[in-house]
Amino acid sequence: MRRSFLALVIAASIVPASTLQATPFSTLEERMSAAEFRSAGLEKLSAEELAALNAWLSNNGTSGSGSAAPPQDDRRGLREAPSSQSRGPINTRLIGESTGWSYGTVFRLENGQVWRSVDRESTLAGVRLTNPSVEIRQGIMGNWRLKFGDYNTSAQVERVK
Repeated sequence: MRRSFLALVIAASIVPASTLQATPFSTLEERMSAAEFRSAGLEKLSAEELAALNAWLSNNGTSGSGSAAPPQDDRRGLREAPSSQSRGPINTRLIGESTGWSYGTVFRLENGQVWRSVDRESTLAGVRLTNPSVEIRQGIMGNWRLKFGDYNTSAQVERVK
């Protein structure tokens, strides 16, 4: 606990305040379980090294894909979005832990988008996933469907933000 607090204080002093306010960022200690943290060998880092790693992740993203981040003006799914935008899938990750979905579940994604389930028929229960990959596709009738990674079920969603 003391180490996490110290790392957070050091990270806050390294990362510019404007960055911290612009986008919410969860440190590795917050995002990983204690077992995941140990298995990745992160407990071997000094507080300064851990803070530097968290600062780098905060400034450079955490997708790990090596590809450029999607454009910030991606308006797909919003009601006022121009019809000329790409109909291709949106591939990103959910932020944090998920236990599935039901009607009204809100999905906050790494790319900054926020979606909500509007599907009263589809549920995904009995799972516990951390930062699962997400694919959102537009259907023929213009509706949007979201699915987690390899799960063979999807929910109709609407974009909130």
